[in-house]
Amino acid sequence: MARQCQLTGARPTRGSKIHRRGLAKKKGGIGMHVTKVVPREFVPNLRKKRIWVPELKKFVTIKATARAIKTLTKNGAYATLKKAELI
Repeated sequence: MARQCQLTGARPTRGSKIHRRGLAKKKGGIGMHVTKVVPREFVPNLRKKRIWVPELKKFVTIKATARAIKTLTKNGAYATLKKAELI
């Protein structure tokens, strides 16, 4: 299964990490200097979770981000899973 949230569709995105060298002026140095920009991947905070759905009287296993689980808790399991077309 892909590294993707089943509720929100969040998936890994590409970005950059900036390598810096030197001591900051605040700390008594001559300043920070960018030496290189390297590619990196930002991955979503995925969790595999068993959720009890009272309307169906059964557990549903989903792969969701931490933010999606908070949304699921707030709006209710059945409504959120129905909107995501998982049930």
